[in-house]
Amino acid sequence: MSLFAWCSRRAGGLAMLATIALSYWVISSELKAQRYGYKYQATDSLSAPSYNPQANRISLSVFSYYCLLIHLLVFAFPLRSCWAVFTIARTLKKSARSKSLNRLRLAPVRRGSSTSLSSSETLTSSRDLDSTSSSESGDLDPELFHDGDIAPDRVIHAIVIPNYKEEHDTLRETLEVLASHPQARNTYDVYLAMEEREQNADVKALGFMNEFSKKFRSIEFTLHPSNIAGELAGKGSNMAWAARKLSERYSIGQRKDVIVTGIDADSHLSSNYFGLVTTMHMAHPETSNTTLYSAPIIFDRNAHNVPAIVRVADVLWSAAGMSGLYKGSSIAPPTSVYSLPLELVDRVGGWDCDSEAIGEDLHMYLKCFFALNGNLTSRTVMSPVSQTNVTGGGRDQGLAGIVTDMRARYKQALRHMWGALDTGYAIRRAAELWQERKHTSRAFRPLHTSMNDDSDAYVPDVQVDELGLEVTPESGIFSDVVTDTLPGPNYSRLLVLFHRLFEAHFLPVQMTILIVASTLYLWVTDGNSDVHQVGWIFTWCKYLRTAGFMEVAFYLALYEGFHQVCVEMREKEMSDAGLSKGMHFSHRAAKTNFIDYVMVPLVAPLYGSIPCAQAQIFHFWTMDLVYTVSKKVTRKRGKSFVEAIV
Repeated sequence: MSLFAWCSRRAGGLAMLATIALSYWVISSELKAQRYGYKYQATDSLSAPSYNPQANRISLSVFSYYCLLIHLLVFAFPLRSCWAVFTIARTLKKSARSKSLNRLRLAPVRRGSSTSLSSSETLTSSRDLDSTSSSESGDLDPELFHDGDIAPDRVIHAIVIPNYKEEHDTLRETLEVLASHPQARNTYDVYLAMEEREQNADVKALGFMNEFSKKFRSIEFTLHPSNIAGELAGKGSNMAWAARKLSERYSIGQRKDVIVTGIDADSHLSSNYFGLVTTMHMAHPETSNTTLYSAPIIFDRNAHNVPAIVRVADVLWSAAGMSGLYKGSSIAPPTSVYSLPLELVDRVGGWDCDSEAIGEDLHMYLKCFFALNGNLTSRTVMSPVSQTNVTGGGRDQGLAGIVTDMRARYKQALRHMWGALDTGYAIRRAAELWQERKHTSRAFRPLHTSMNDDSDAYVPDVQVDELGLEVTPESGIFSDVVTDTLPGPNYSRLLVLFHRLFEAHFLPVQMTILIVASTLYLWVTDGNSDVHQVGWIFTWCKYLRTAGFMEVAFYLALYEGFHQVCVEMREKEMSDAGLSKGMHFSHRAAKTNFIDYVMVPLVAPLYGSIPCAQAQIFHFWTMDLVYTVSKKVTRKRGKSFVEAIV
């Protein structure tokens, strides 16, 4: 392993140590300056004390301005999240009130009827009964629809559900929700991505196949082997294996209209999610094979049954996911659930399975981003994905139960922060992008035919001509090789990407260190003259911290409306489908959730800074994290209350 690769994998930990060292140097130098009274003394005598106040100027300037930069980032992040949740909630509310939307179920849309919003695009029209429009007005124009020759059933949705030791009721409920969609029978190919390590996993999968065989276009299962060298157990390896297997089912002609969607075993998607993805895919043929679709997530099933600190941790986690989904955002990494065309999966060689891919959603986004020289198109699906809060099963167990739930949420936070390895992956891919910046020609083959090919330019299958001679076809209609030319590197998006990665993987620890260090510095210099003229910086830092805290409180207030409209829409859809009985719906009210606002100062360090620091320290001697799953509630059946592992 090269020094560059070693350092990139530990970039977070190295940055943490560098910040601590800088802070220590500045504070200790200030203490030394006070000892000598900021006076320069000549060193003509070995015994005479000496100190040059100018020696600390550079390090203090770096410390001060870096502290200001971090505070500006902390101020900007919740501000962006507020804007995102406000615009998403407004869009959902307007769409829910739109009567014209209900009259246009699955109506074909005219190509080019959507408004382009930079790279992060949202649609001005939908094709589902209860689907949501992400247009600025929220209303639909009937003129955008006509009985054209574009069949919505042309687009096939390959839905992969990775799972390991999931309870039957958890998977059944997810499959029932998918089966309730009007387009499920014609367009859904469901793949249960099972684990060989799970005993009788094939028997469980076959049971679901028999139960739901007539409700989907098809339902199959894949069994991920447990003895593949270099593959780390987790969602990513399950997705990778399932993708290799499903790739075999679709011909070259079909692949351009196959959309692969990865979901968690407990994720509930509305029918409008797939309707919107279908519409955007057909409305933008020029970018249809280079687009990744992301959706906001909502914890609206058991939020009322978990401790407030766990609930707020998940609310702020959803804020991080939504912060990139606002109108005009060029970088929109997905959270948990996302969709991408099979041709894009072919182009990047499928999912990675090593330790760096533990955060498979962000990792796959980065893989697609760099494979396209930063020209990946990101579109927002304005259909929030219903998720459940993590629980350790501590409900109704008093203080011990609260601690159990908090511990379970911390394990999940550590798994999230372990994804800081993706920053190192991005650093190395950015270096490769620069080295290959003039190489824009790309060739790729279907995933299942290139599984054992490590080269960048894949070799096509050998074919036999009419004379019986072996020939190697060129890229074209009769070849399984696709060759194209990409635009050059998009450096502006690359800059934004690293800003977002810094926010996710560096900012929690850096902010904590600098808050403590700047407080100590002000305490040490209290009452002394501002020799280096940096006092104004720390004054502004205090203002920015206060403003950032107020922005988080404002976000929670905005979240109330977002949560309400999401729960109401899901409750209505489940009621119409006959699935609402026994299903969880967590309604919120500001007057009963005021304790959530009090928990914010505790959530930031407990589920942000501390697990982030722990992950970055552990990365110095291991890249592997034992993948563990957390308990979450599932649907009540009869009088039983079932808990599922997800």
